[in-house]
Parts: sequence; structure tokens; C-alpha cells
Amino acid sequence: MTRKLLTLVCLTLSLSQLALKAQEIPAEPESIISPNIHENHSVTFTFFAPQADTVKLISDLLPPEKIMTRFGIQDGPGSVLLHKDQNGLWTYTSDPLESELYSFWYLVDGIRVPDPNSPYVFRNGSTVTNVFTIGGGQADLYGDQDIAHGTVSRVWYDSPTVGIDRRLSVYLPAGYEESSEEYPVLYLLHGAGGDEESWLAHGRTAQIMDNLIASGKSKPMIVVMPNGNVSQDGGYGYGSYGFQKPVFLPPHSMNGEFEASFIDIVNFVEDRFRIKSGKEYRAIAGLSMGGFHTMHISRYYPNTFDYVGLFSAAILPREDATGKVYSDIDKNLKVQKDNGLKLYWIGIGKTDFLYEANTAYRKKLDDLNFPYEYRESGEGHIWKNWRIYLSEFARKLF
Repeated sequence: MTRKLLTLVCLTLSLSQLALKAQEIPAEPESIISPNIHENHSVTFTFFAPQADTVKLISDLLPPEKIMTRFGIQDGPGSVLLHKDQNGLWTYTSDPLESELYSFWYLVDGIRVPDPNSPYVFRNGSTVTNVFTIGGGQADLYGDQDIAHGTVSRVWYDSPTVGIDRRLSVYLPAGYEESSEEYPVLYLLHGAGGDEESWLAHGRTAQIMDNLIASGKSKPMIVVMPNGNVSQDGGYGYGSYGFQKPVFLPPHSMNGEFEASFIDIVNFVEDRFRIKSGKEYRAIAGLSMGGFHTMHISRYYPNTFDYVGLFSAAILPREDATGKVYSDIDKNLKVQKDNGLKLYWIGIGKTDFLYEANTAYRKKLDDLNFPYEYRESGEGHIWKNWRIYLSEFARKLF
């Protein structure tokens, strides 16, 4: 082989290697598809960080890990290290996943970051997480299908008890605007760290209700989602406080003021929207802090709601809580029972840090001969459970 030919062959090989390498490195970071959901429902996560030493995926698709929280040690999302190739692309491919809505984020050299190639994020308090869905089962309830859709609006109501106008979200079922029909109402309450947007974002309430109603598995109803942080007029970025840093528990949280003022919301909703009157057409439910609010509101107004749902509910008030709402708990529960309810529903995960509190509360109800329906699921204090609870609870209403 002549020297010229040898040189040409070597140059050709070098160019080919460079071309292959160029194909491995995305021309732009935005060209990366992540998460990439495969036909067998496994998922590949890709993160481009040539200078990083470690990239770790944190997600509820992984086996849960024990973490320290303000409430003590409890189950949190699992983690796994991504593998780095020679070009700085970090990847991990999961096992095939069941149908569900999953959340995730990355730790890049110990710093929490969202996936820069996925615009789908939810906020809860100050925490932002990426999300994706695996269809073909439960998660089909969480997507916008080719069916009739309801309307979601944000409205402001005057709360004379609190002394300010406050913001809430309202789901109106498909056909509401075109009809003169009156509807029952579900008041749906968020947890600590959330606001009037939480059940719409993480909870996928509008999609769940659209799909249940369209399939005939739920009665058409109005769903009202208020802000349970009584010191706020609106959630973070929506009220007069502007873009201040979110906090987990704003002032006056769980001190009885929200519960005592809740009748302001009921009065506004029944004056503003076409609502069927009577407690047989009212339901109230909530998760965690919202379950706490639900338990105490329904007891404090013991002849107002025929349907009550406690989702992973906090139960007892704080030791420093002195609100009138928290007095005479057993007495009010007895009155509530004697007035009669159509459904008192309790759901909790086996590893939820509130499991023991819910067990003790069910013992109290048993001692009072208070009828209730109990749903025990797997896992802990997570949105996966609360979306499932809502989809099951809504089918039982009205």
C-alpha cells in the first residue's frame, strides 16, 4: 500500500470515528429525549453533564428509601446512580413499570436539579418535580382523553370570617354552562405545602373527574378546591404576596381558623353556582393537612356533609392549638353520627407516617359506634395514593 493511500485510509477512519462520536453527543442538549418511554414500559433517563462527577436519579418509580423529615423517619422516593459514557451522557433504564404517574428529579454532584429536557413539572410548596405517565391502566384516568371536558376556573370569594377576599379553584363538569341543571358539590382540600392549585396539578382532579363522569363511573359534580392556608388570599404567585418564597406551613396553619371560616366558602359556592341544596348533596375530602381539616370541619359543622373522605389524614390538633374548633371532639363526633351520614371514608398507606394516628382514630370511631369505610393501600404519604383515593371516593358520591 502506498504512503498516500495509507494516509487516505487513516484519514477516512479518523473522520468516521469522529462522525460516530458526533452522533453520540447531541448537537444541542435540547435534542435529548428524556424520559424516553419504551414499548415495554421501561423508561430511559438521559442527562448531559460532561463535567459532573455523579448524577443520581431520585424517583417514586424506584424502591422507597428511609429519609429524615420534620415528622421523623419515613419512606421517601428511591435513588439510583446513572452511568456516564465517554461523551458525558449519563443514562439509566428502568425495569418495565406499571401504569401510573411518576415524579423524578436529579442530584448532580449533590445539587437538586430538574430534567432540562422535560418541560413537564409540578410544584408543591417550594418543591418542583418532573413528571411522566405510563398509560394502559390507572394512569389513563390522569390524561386528557377524547371525551367531553369540564371547565376549571379560579374565582375569588369574600370571607367575612377571615376578613379578606380569597382565591379558590373550581371544576365544573362538562355541560354545566349549557344547562340549567343543579349539581352536587365536592369540597377537596390540599395538604401542607400545597394551595388551591395542588389538586389540579399533582392530583389531576380535572382529568380524573372528566374520565369518571364520561365513563358513567361517577355522577357529574362540581369540585371546589380552596386554599387551606388561611393567612393567604391566594397561593404562591397568585395572591397579594407575589413571588415570595413558599413555606411548608404559613402562619395560622392548622390553628382552627380555616375550619371555623369554612362556611364562608360553602355560602359563596351555593350562591355563585347551581348547587343542589342539602347535606345529601355535599361532600368534603382532603389529604394529610386537608384530611385534618376535613375531619374537623365535618365535625364542627356536623349536619352539613353527608360524605366525608380522609386521605392519609393528620388527626389531632397541635399541642399549642387553642381554636374552639378543636374542643369537644368526641361530643361533636357523636352528634355527627346521630345526624347520619351516607359515607365516612378513610384511606391510608401501610407505611404512611400517619398510619398509627389513623389506627388510633379508627379505634375512637369504633368506640363511638361511628360507621366508616376503610381503605388500606400500599406505600406511604404520596400523591400516588391520593390520586387513587380520589378516583375511588368520587365513584361513591351522590
